[in-house]
Amino acid sequence: MIEQATIAVNPIRSPLSGIRPARGVAEHVQQQLKSEVHKELIKRLDLERLGNMTTDRGQQQQLFALIQQLVTERGIPLSSSERDRISQEVLDEVFGFGPLEPLLNDPTVSDILVNTFSKVYVERRGVLELSNVVFKDNKHLMQIIDKIVSGVGRRVDESSPLCDARLPDGSRVNVVIPPLAVDGPILSIRKFGTKPLTAEDLLRFGAMTPPMLEVLEGAVKARLNIVVSGGTGSGKTTLLNVLSGFISPFERIVTIEDSAELQVKQEHVVRLETRPPNVEGNGAVKQRELVINALRMRPDRIILGEVRGEETLDMLQAMNTGHDGSLTTIHSNTPRDAIARMETMAMMGSVRLPEKAIRSQIASAVHVIVQASRMSDGSRRITHITELTGAFSEVISMNDIFLFEKKGLGPNGKVKGRFYATGIMPRFAEKLTAAGIPLPLSLMNHSQEV
Repeated sequence: MIEQATIAVNPIRSPLSGIRPARGVAEHVQQQLKSEVHKELIKRLDLERLGNMTTDRGQQQQLFALIQQLVTERGIPLSSSERDRISQEVLDEVFGFGPLEPLLNDPTVSDILVNTFSKVYVERRGVLELSNVVFKDNKHLMQIIDKIVSGVGRRVDESSPLCDARLPDGSRVNVVIPPLAVDGPILSIRKFGTKPLTAEDLLRFGAMTPPMLEVLEGAVKARLNIVVSGGTGSGKTTLLNVLSGFISPFERIVTIEDSAELQVKQEHVVRLETRPPNVEGNGAVKQRELVINALRMRPDRIILGEVRGEETLDMLQAMNTGHDGSLTTIHSNTPRDAIARMETMAMMGSVRLPEKAIRSQIASAVHVIVQASRMSDGSRRITHITELTGAFSEVISMNDIFLFEKKGLGPNGKVKGRFYATGIMPRFAEKLTAAGIPLPLSLMNHSQEV
């Protein structure tokens, strides 16, 4: 099958890619035409030769011309724009991810949600909308899914109907197939931009203010342990990437993820990824095992993509035993909820510790919780920068350093609000000063309307 050929996303783009003009030929006829041209192409060119074309643009241009010729030979009356578009779609089937290619190459699309073969939704600027992209049938959709997951050594079938994977650019992929998905295969893609967002981008978008960024940069450089908290789509991974950029290039970084998607810019980075079980249900490697192993790899920093289970206790112990400056994310709605979730997950393992001991571990291990939230208009904001100050009377004490106060909606539905400092000088200011990073008092009087 051509789906197993070497993958190279978007080797050539027609000016009409992603544009769906009014069609003079019925949809089913065009689908049949593409299928016939695809099969004929495989007959004329073997898979090895097709694979060698993935990096040669001149040969790709020749292949595009050959596809156009095959389309013309079928004798179906088509306009030049329809012929170009169909030829491009066949080329996408060979080298890319078929009907998904126009969406993957659209910079305005942040999420692609395939609800079976006939309904593909996209998110643009925080708003979901139904696209006009469709697959031929569920079998066609499964072929694209198999191409995606096999490219990163994963598998999805009836015995393993759930799968997390990633695209070559790091975009996050989740797959659910029957029997768990009742109506047909479900595919969700969280796109990563070709150019990762920087700290300057977050300031420009109004996700935070310069004083907030200055405090976070100082916290990373002073090797404080930071947890980024937030809901789905709140920008946790993006913020984690930005924070990791403040780590010294002379430090050894070990990243641990379920599905590798972090984009750490330093040179000395070791990336670890979990492994799902094989067909017999054996051979799985979980995050906890990777965290334990990472401690033997002489890391200066450990970055855990997300804590979601029993590995939480091992991460807390690592933070408490000399591996300071660690970073991770967690799903929760507030900093207080993040602590509650860490307590719960730390008790999921085989080690039975009393709640008081776990709270003490959290209070001494985690220095700062950064809360990211997604607003109703699709924008992201850092709503809390909170310091943990210790465990007293079985309650972890916290101080909010910076907050975001929502004040309503503007005329265009944009969220209006105010970033402000609470005026509390954080206790970690001493650690910043000791690391040669003074914290000006003026930062604690900061306020900015957005």
